[in-house]
Amino acid sequence: MQTVRQIAEEILAREGGFVNDPDDPGGATNHGVTIHTMRRLGLDLDGDGVVGVADVRALTRAQAVDIFMRHYYERPGIAGLPVALQASVFDMYVNAGRNAVVILQRLLREMGHDIAADGLIGPRTRAAADAAAQIDAQALRDAYGIARRNYYFRIADGRPASRKFARTRAGGKGGWITRAEEFISPRYHLTDAAFRERVRTWG
Repeated sequence: MQTVRQIAEEILAREGGFVNDPDDPGGATNHGVTIHTMRRLGLDLDGDGVVGVADVRALTRAQAVDIFMRHYYERPGIAGLPVALQASVFDMYVNAGRNAVVILQRLLREMGHDIAADGLIGPRTRAAADAAAQIDAQALRDAYGIARRNYYFRIADGRPASRKFARTRAGGKGGWITRAEEFISPRYHLTDAAFRERVRTWG
């Protein structure tokens, strides 16, 4: 079984290095850590009293992995979820914050569990996820991955500037759909034809 650090290293590889894309609401990002996160954590790496783009550029891979583990795995309580879900929810939390948990909670609600979709992993969410995993852990993992994929498509449907992140299937930071499908069984991956049809209306 993978360690949390190994999962974090894989997330870092998917995120890539420094990016400052004006179409990305996250702003300047390095190794998957946004300037907003660095400001929230007070990471003034160059000591000039301001957390800016230069600090984002200066962030090391090791620092990014530590941030992932502490603030995107330990603090949200992802360790309390079934093992089958942990890597995917962890990856999504780095990518989308609490929305990663909201997606899971909405999925569990659709399965009949009476829980709030509040983005917090509490005892009711853990119990519901455990119950679903006991029935079929792989099916739960697939369902969550498909819900992630649908989330990305909905973002792109509503925000044309984000469509390039969903349209590319190259993987990495820009390949939202490919990223989600890394956690879905191959039989549920979109075919090229199905993918083209899904994005056809985007122009």
